[in-house]
Amino acid sequence: MAQPPRPSPSDPSYDLLHQQGRHPLEALFAPRSVAVVGASERPGSVGRTLLWNLISSPFGGTVYPINPKRTNVLGIRAWPSLRALPEPVELVVIVTPAATVPEVMRECAEVGVKNVIIISAGFKEVGAEGARLEREVLEIARAARIRVIGPNCLGVMRPPTGLNATFAGAMARPGNVAFISQSGALLTAILDWSMREGVGFSTIVSLGSMMDVGWGDLIDFLGDDPRTRSILVYMESIGDARAFLSAAREVAQHKPIIVIKAGRTAQAAAAAASHTGSLAGSDEVLSAAFRRAGVLRVDNIADLFHMAEVLARQPRPEGRRLTVLTNAGGPGVLATDALVTGGGELARLSDATRAQLDTFLPAAWSHANPVDILGDADPERYARALQVAGADENSDGLLVILTPQDMTEPTQTADRLKPYAKLGKPVLASWMGGSEVAAGERILNDAGIPTFGYPDTAARIFNYMWRYSSNVAALYETPVLTEEPERREEAGTLIHEARSAGRTLLSELESKRLLAAYGIPTVETRLATSADEAVREALALGLPVVLKLHSLTITHKTDVGGVRLNLGTEEAVRAAFAGIRERLEELGQADAFQGVTVQPMVRLDGYELILGSSLDAQFGPVLLFGAGGTLVEVFKDRALGLPPLNTTLARRMMEQTRIHEALRGVRGRKPVDLAALQKLLVRFSQLVVEQRFIKEVDINPLLASDERLVALDARVVLHGSEVTEAELPRLAILPYPQAYVDRWRARDGEELFIRPIRPEDEPRMVDFHQTLSEQSVFLRYAGMMKLDQRVAHERLARICFIDYAREMALLATRADGTVLGVGRLTRLPGTEDAEFAMLISDTVQRQGLGTEMLGRLEQVGRDWGLRCIVADILSQNGAMQHVCRKRGFRIHTGELGADMVKAVKVLA
Repeated sequence: MAQPPRPSPSDPSYDLLHQQGRHPLEALFAPRSVAVVGASERPGSVGRTLLWNLISSPFGGTVYPINPKRTNVLGIRAWPSLRALPEPVELVVIVTPAATVPEVMRECAEVGVKNVIIISAGFKEVGAEGARLEREVLEIARAARIRVIGPNCLGVMRPPTGLNATFAGAMARPGNVAFISQSGALLTAILDWSMREGVGFSTIVSLGSMMDVGWGDLIDFLGDDPRTRSILVYMESIGDARAFLSAAREVAQHKPIIVIKAGRTAQAAAAAASHTGSLAGSDEVLSAAFRRAGVLRVDNIADLFHMAEVLARQPRPEGRRLTVLTNAGGPGVLATDALVTGGGELARLSDATRAQLDTFLPAAWSHANPVDILGDADPERYARALQVAGADENSDGLLVILTPQDMTEPTQTADRLKPYAKLGKPVLASWMGGSEVAAGERILNDAGIPTFGYPDTAARIFNYMWRYSSNVAALYETPVLTEEPERREEAGTLIHEARSAGRTLLSELESKRLLAAYGIPTVETRLATSADEAVREALALGLPVVLKLHSLTITHKTDVGGVRLNLGTEEAVRAAFAGIRERLEELGQADAFQGVTVQPMVRLDGYELILGSSLDAQFGPVLLFGAGGTLVEVFKDRALGLPPLNTTLARRMMEQTRIHEALRGVRGRKPVDLAALQKLLVRFSQLVVEQRFIKEVDINPLLASDERLVALDARVVLHGSEVTEAELPRLAILPYPQAYVDRWRARDGEELFIRPIRPEDEPRMVDFHQTLSEQSVFLRYAGMMKLDQRVAHERLARICFIDYAREMALLATRADGTVLGVGRLTRLPGTEDAEFAMLISDTVQRQGLGTEMLGRLEQVGRDWGLRCIVADILSQNGAMQHVCRKRGFRIHTGELGADMVKAVKVLA
């Protein structure tokens, strides 16, 4: 049998087959050879320090100084240029002046360098000329597919392997924490601190201006790095928000990402025109984005490292309830204040727990949480109390406080508590004091129980822990299916007509039609251009009614006296009509009066909410939910979120507000239908992501009662007609790709639906896996995988709740939703390639579905601008290889061993 021709070195599939499993950024952190352009012997120069750091800390690679004026630098042979080197280098570090960098980059491109660190400053941070230089360098890098860290950065350090490509004063200790910083100065300070404190790092990266390599690239790389257990970030600007959120959400599921963000002001918010815009400050939006991605945000550098230590040593709590165990009342009170102020709760001791504690604690113990076991507590009392309190199901974590009193034994107590380091829930300790408790602190830390000098610090850390747990848990929750809006086209037409007329503000009547198109209930609203017409509409609706100004230019009707309530007679309606018109005339805005809208007077027996969206400079459209009404800016009870939402995300957004507690029912009032409210938020988010020419939208108030949800007023601002679709702000999170929803007819004539997967599909995927034969499972997974493993919630949640920017999963379903096949395309990080996988139910095999699904995945790849699509296939899976050949893939044997083949198709 003839073998398929092997690809030539010019074929993109050749590169793919010969990457030898290395990540595209691997050479930045484990280079086999490094060239330093600008290496120098001048004392105090960056070129000298950087070269010395590379050669004085062996990393297993060759170092080449580049200096055309010297034959050697620091005793090592120097080379005049990169072209003169005896071998290609994997990493080039540039320390020459900014003006020389473009020419050095051209030389890198010429000799095939793929990774560069630009230490040099003098780019966009110095003005227009520097920005021009930076653009020139980036153009060269992108044309040659060179990845660049910097410019204006400290460099890269990899302590476990010895790589020190920085001009820092010393090499960090090896450890399992990665630290990425935009500030080189802060990084050097952290390095100095870490040496004194004994803190080690797996990787240290100074990003500088983030011209090319950004947060997303590094988080992707470190997420797969076996040496890294947690990722710490000092951030000044987020750069590519979508790339950061996409990578963070993927990695946060198995490695903590902890961020401290400098610059918490939100001056831009004050300039926004709508209620929502005035509330959606950029720093609050950033916090909402971190929550969405499962990232933990802390407020100071000390907590950054505290959290890295705690999350590495103790399990995450399942909730916010903490049990405090102490031998003194005051420290327990301090811990309680810090806990409750930060959003945590004291665990309520169960009757059984109190009864057990009563059996061995002195009669004067507190009989409540904090559990004060009194000042004469010995090691045994501490241990028994911790064991009993830790077994209470009402508790999510424990804090043990010791103050050194005359009868206290700090060291022996610590030693006695060592067995409880793995209690199944987090255990923290605060050994208060100095030298007297130092030995006990060491014992606890060595046992895996983090210790803190003060109990309020420990309580604050516990609050961070449960928040992190909550953020990550949201990534796994399965939402409830919501109805698809059926009148998208109507909404689009309405917006198009307004923009075509040169308008940027929808009338209230148009705004409510827009909401109704997405299934958001609105109060019936009628237009009247005369007093007589207003009376007729009022009588038709039934008195009493509300009259509101109908204007195509005025933003807030209340500010100009444009709202008249509870009009119970014809005379009152006429007077209100005249009053609104006259008020505008007094204000010199008579031309803004286009009539009034007439609405039934809705009994405000419920809660006034606000639901809105405005634009953020970094994240694009941002959603707001909270307490509404005329005092919305005063109370500021709101939560922010990024669209699109599902019911789980909507619920979590609502739970962040104080009004949520009232919506659940308080003081005898019936609860609001929270499930319906969640679905309404989901539909609103669909409106925001699908109707992209909406700039701002407010529903205020949205009336919520036990009987109904109804939008009483709405305001919509559009982008001007001069704004093209290409100029619209980019969504931070890619929405559901509606463009890939389609129908297809199988060979037997059955019509199937092919569409992207949704988080709500998890139950259907369980049913799908039950239809698969052992052979289908074996061929797909290259081995047997039990059904309970395949349908585990944690696995299916990850499979169904995908980031459409980094992967695509297409389902083939029947009209009733039954899943018959799944095809998945996943980007290979740091490349222009992607890998596909497919699984078809045994009941519909040989109907052409596999070929059709693969063709659609290829189209997704083209839309993404991919270079190649690949798949690793079992050699005995002839059916899948046949489908690949039909679609024009080349099958390569021998690269993966005898049991596997690689299918490759070049798209571009």
